[in-house]
Amino acid sequence: MKKVIVITGASSGFGALTARALAKAGHIVYASMRETKGRNAPQVKEIERYATEHSVDLRPIELDVSSQESCNEAIQEIIEKTGHLDVVIHNAGHMVFGPAEAFTPEQLAELYDVNVLSTQRVNRAALPQLRKQKRGLVVWVSSSSCAGGTPPYLAPYFAAKAGMDALAVVYARELTRWGIETSIIVPGAFTGGTNHFAHAGSPADKARVGEYEAGPIKVSRTMYSKVSPQSCLLMQMSRALRTPSSR
Repeated sequence: MKKVIVITGASSGFGALTARALAKAGHIVYASMRETKGRNAPQVKEIERYATEHSVDLRPIELDVSSQESCNEAIQEIIEKTGHLDVVIHNAGHMVFGPAEAFTPEQLAELYDVNVLSTQRVNRAALPQLRKQKRGLVVWVSSSSCAGGTPPYLAPYFAAKAGMDALAVVYARELTRWGIETSIIVPGAFTGGTNHFAHAGSPADKARVGEYEAGPIKVSRTMYSKVSPQSCLLMQMSRALRTPSSR
C-alpha cells in the first residue's frame, strides 16, 4: 500500500538514499532539508531530476529541524497536499570529532539540539496527525555507538545519539496505545557515501586538543593524532577482526 513518508536530513547520505529507495518502492516521499533555495538548491534539482527520470513520487520540501515553525509548516503542507501522513523518519543529525574535554558545554548543547531536540520538534508537528489517524510509523536512525561501538574522539556525538535512543524508547511505549509503531534503525559504521564525516564539527578549545595530541604516551598520538573519523572507525574494526573471539 502506498504510504506518505517524510524524511529529515534528506539532502545527502542515508537520507537521500532512503528517500530514493522508498520512492522507487512506490511511496510518496518528501525529502526534507533546510535552505532549499540556498545551499541545498542543487540537491533540490537533483531530487526533481531523479523523480522525473525514474517516474517516482519524490518531492523536496523545506524543513529546518532546528525551527519549530519550519517543522510545523512543512508537516502542514504535506497533510494539506496528501490528506494524511504515514511515516516519519528521523534521519537529520550532526557529528563532531575530537577529544571530549576540548568541546565547550555550548557545543555539546548545540549537538544535543541537532540530534535530539530536532526529533521533538518534528514529533510535535507530526504526531497529532498520526494520533488522529490512529496509525503510523516513527523511525529513528540511531548509531552503532548505542549498540556498544565506541571508538575515541566521538563521545559528544555518541552521547547525543544515546539521548535520542532513550527518547525513542519511551515514545514507543507512549505511542503504541494510538496504534503508532516505532522502529530504531542502527546503520553501523559507514565511512563512505555520506557527508556525515566530511561535515563533522571540531572542538572549540584548540589548546586542549593540542594537549591530547602531544601525549602523555607517544603511541596514543600515533594512533589518534590528526586522524579522521573514518580512519578511527576503520582502525577499531581492524583490531576487532584481528582479535580472536572468546568462547
